[in-house]
Amino acid sequence: MSITKKDIASALAKNMDITHVQALTITHDFFDQIKQTLASGELVKLSSFGSFVIRKKSARPGRNPKTGEVVEISARKVVVFKSGPKLKSATQKGE
Repeated sequence: MSITKKDIASALAKNMDITHVQALTITHDFFDQIKQTLASGELVKLSSFGSFVIRKKSARPGRNPKTGEVVEISARKVVVFKSGPKLKSATQKGE
């Protein structure tokens, strides 16, 4: 099962006693702020959860799996998430 923005907004509306529309607006604004911050090249740290950073990947040779042809994979930026210690320990319970 996965969780969606709608699920987050529903939980927020229930826990904070606000309307679903208000909760959905807050949820969208939260994720928009993360996107804008990452787009500007800054680090996003969420205490006790983890951090998002932009990493630059250099160009490298690759291979088309269908044809086996060698293809140049262009340089690009990727978003990387590194979980914090509390999130790591919470996800390791029950193994």
